[in-house]
Amino acid sequence: MRRLLILVLALGALAIGVPMWMWRGPGPLPKPTIVQIPEGATIASAAKALEEAHAIRSATWFRGLAGKLGSRDPIRAGEFRIPAHASAATILDTLQHGRPALKLVTIPEGTPSVIVQDKLMATKALTGSVPVPPEGSVLPDSYAYQAGDSRLMIVQRMQKAMDKALAAEWTARAPNLVVTTPRQALILASIVEKETGVASEQAMVAGVYSNRLKLGMALQADPTVIYPVTKGRPLGRRILESELHAKNGYNTYAEPGLPEGPICNPGRASINAVLHPAVTQALYFVANGQGGHVFADTLAQHNANVKKWYAIRHARGEM
Repeated sequence: MRRLLILVLALGALAIGVPMWMWRGPGPLPKPTIVQIPEGATIASAAKALEEAHAIRSATWFRGLAGKLGSRDPIRAGEFRIPAHASAATILDTLQHGRPALKLVTIPEGTPSVIVQDKLMATKALTGSVPVPPEGSVLPDSYAYQAGDSRLMIVQRMQKAMDKALAAEWTARAPNLVVTTPRQALILASIVEKETGVASEQAMVAGVYSNRLKLGMALQADPTVIYPVTKGRPLGRRILESELHAKNGYNTYAEPGLPEGPICNPGRASINAVLHPAVTQALYFVANGQGGHVFADTLAQHNANVKKWYAIRHARGEM
């Protein structure tokens, strides 16, 4: 009788111990991984996803043990980072109470709005569609999101960030600027952004364009010729003579002053450069063959610099 009692107790302990080991013991996941839980997922569908990711040994066991030993709280949607060898109990708690893993979508400085839309639509974890944002309304930066966030919500965050950054830069602007409104500053910053990829040159380029605007000279910025043709996408060829003479509200060869709107989404640095332009007499600049530009106060100096640039291009076989 005593032996039978011991056997019954041992079997009882085993019956309790095995489920507890399955629930709280180390899991099979060899390394940390991300598991995506869709909106509206149940314990059953989440368990299937976890089993496919090898985070748990059995979806059936997980469902059964979760119902007996786990919390009754609902699971959340999103992408969750599951640590290596996490127990089933830890995994369920992560899905119920943990914060979904965040990802970043990055918009580089000078990105046109059509490319912003392309990038968001290509980000599969986001939901919904989004129109092309108004040019210049998005602040280039890296934005965190989690699976299931809407593309429209991300754009709204980008636009709110631009409004805030532009307002702050405008408040701290230098005196006696040629631009008289935040909108004008944004437009000129978009040209500066496209004209130079060298951060240290931005204030100088802004100074040249500010001088030209003060004198009533045409800005003659090639990116403003290209923008109405491609809406910000690469041109893929040389500018046509007819495009240099086109009057479309953007072409700063054919019309004096600023174009009617931005030609890209400028970053904080280019906005700051326009609102704190270099003090210079320069009216011209041309590429120097090394990724930057050389500046000139007079047309004669500029023509000499252009001649040097053409010689560099000839030597490279570009002309």
